[in-house]
Amino acid sequence: MFALCFAAALLPSIVAGQESGPPPAAPFADWLADLRKEALARGISERTVDAALTGLEPEPTVVERDQTQPERTQTIDEYLKRHVNQKTVTTAREMAKRHAALLKEVSARYGVQSSVIVAVWGLESNFGRFSGVRPTIAALATLAYDNRRAAMFREELFAALQIVDRGDIGLSKMKGSWAGAMGQPQFMPSSYLKFAEDFDHDGARDIWGSAADVFASIANYLKQKGWEPGAPWGMQVEVPSSEEAKIEVAAPFRAEGCEAVRLMTESLPLSRWRALGVRRNSSHPLPNTATTASLVRGGSRDYLVFDNYSVLLQYNCAHAYALAVGLLAAQIR
Repeated sequence: MFALCFAAALLPSIVAGQESGPPPAAPFADWLADLRKEALARGISERTVDAALTGLEPEPTVVERDQTQPERTQTIDEYLKRHVNQKTVTTAREMAKRHAALLKEVSARYGVQSSVIVAVWGLESNFGRFSGVRPTIAALATLAYDNRRAAMFREELFAALQIVDRGDIGLSKMKGSWAGAMGQPQFMPSSYLKFAEDFDHDGARDIWGSAADVFASIANYLKQKGWEPGAPWGMQVEVPSSEEAKIEVAAPFRAEGCEAVRLMTESLPLSRWRALGVRRNSSHPLPNTATTASLVRGGSRDYLVFDNYSVLLQYNCAHAYALAVGLLAAQIR
């Protein structure tokens, strides 16, 4: 029963991805007028507010995409098969080689392995090939009005207006995903304000076109979220079915955090996991150390994951995504 519940709980749910909140309380035009007043009150210039919000209309396609995210509608096995295949691995290795000198410099500055930077870059924008074409302001306004995560997207919308108002990028060039994520790292506007870097020192934090700024921004994000330099993210393990009842008692699910974090077990020392029968494979037991790890059932495979894995979940709170980054990084190395 534990095994079945654990596996089912860790698989993204189509139903959960399609939950909807209450309908907006006001017509969009009235809602937009209120938004405009608040933007001006926050110090955003009237020029920027007028340029960004005049004639704005909600985009139904954005809501539809929000309800069918691949990390939620595909099983973990399906997601990994699609995103960590031989073609992707080959491209990732080619890109790591092409940008080796720059990646080495960025890695030394921020303490994040080059392979991890390339893996995140590859998953977020297909190695810079596609970072989104949808106008960011319109996407965020649609999601803020949709009322499921209105408060979050409203704040992201104000952050986007602030970026334009500061002159970091022109309104017509501020484009990204349906969710308002921008540039090759796919930063939300609030993340851009906190973590985007001008690594090439040209006076602009260009996460759309500068490889130096893209790599440094990804690395800075992970560093600021607690990435441990040189530390692993996790390892694949085997869990004997005879020990699952004991594991359920010894390592229950976590009670707090994002959805994926709540569907990880509490951390135990590797020595304790070893005592519970968890092993690397039939001929390699776990080291008998006090290093702590959590158990994640990633589709048909099991993993013990460390603190750096939790950092990856802060980039995208989905086990499918974090496992894809870790496994792709391993293939790049």
